[in-house]
Amino acid sequence: MRDTFVATTTELLDEDPRTALVLADISADSFAPAMRRHPDRVLNVGIREQLMTGVAGGLALTGMRPYVHSYAPFVVDRAYEQIKLDLGHQDVGAVLVSIGASYDGAASGYTHQSPGDVQLLDTLEGWTVHVPGHRDEVPPLLRDAARHDDRVYVRLSEQENTRPYADSTRLRVIKRGGPLIVAVGPMLDPVLEATRDLDVTVAYTNTPRPLDAEGLRLLAQGDVIMVEPYLAGTSARQVAEALGGIPHRALHLGVAREEVRRYGTWRDHARAQGLDAAGLRAPITEFLW
Repeated sequence: MRDTFVATTTELLDEDPRTALVLADISADSFAPAMRRHPDRVLNVGIREQLMTGVAGGLALTGMRPYVHSYAPFVVDRAYEQIKLDLGHQDVGAVLVSIGASYDGAASGYTHQSPGDVQLLDTLEGWTVHVPGHRDEVPPLLRDAARHDDRVYVRLSEQENTRPYADSTRLRVIKRGGPLIVAVGPMLDPVLEATRDLDVTVAYTNTPRPLDAEGLRLLAQGDVIMVEPYLAGTSARQVAEALGGIPHRALHLGVAREEVRRYGTWRDHARAQGLDAAGLRAPITEFLW
């Protein structure tokens, strides 16, 4: 996904004079050719993520469309106040593109992990959040974000599904059956494997914000399970609001609040968090049957 982001954003910089890119050292080498061609629109501020966001806010005020990139804990957690003020309070837009997800950077320790990034952005107004489940879903999301001035977060990860699903900004039914399970981004393959012999409906989205409330109301049959690759319960409010007045039970699966104080790979952490197929099957079957 990271390579796809670099290629697509480089194309946007070549095609659209309104596109700008602000970096804080991360991926700077990958964008070196674009920086040579567009030194006025590809800016590396060094390891200063708060400044990176402030520069993006200034560019947006001039009519530019800034893309801002770093690891998730640096671009969201570390720069949260600047996101709130320099973008939100000034009511300007930018496209934040992160790598690392919840625990892709586990080998570098907790400094490179951000299971709470989407929940942080939920405290602010007007954010669209994309969580692609495959590298081929990334280009259309990035290109669509170039066509407007809203605030957009694109959360890239090393984990991905075996195939892409285009046009998945709304809930897309992948498997039709009984109770509804919503899989966000790269959680689709583990959910499908965990429920391969179960009578359930599995719906997919790569755009959890705004959550497809209409689709959720149409598909829900009383029980709803949300499986997300970040903090468990992040979408609890959105699900409750979408199903207000409709009797239902909800189970929210995701990354636990208890920190896993280990290194390892994203696969190790997915297993420790119960977000692989085997770990998902037990709470799903216990909740539904």
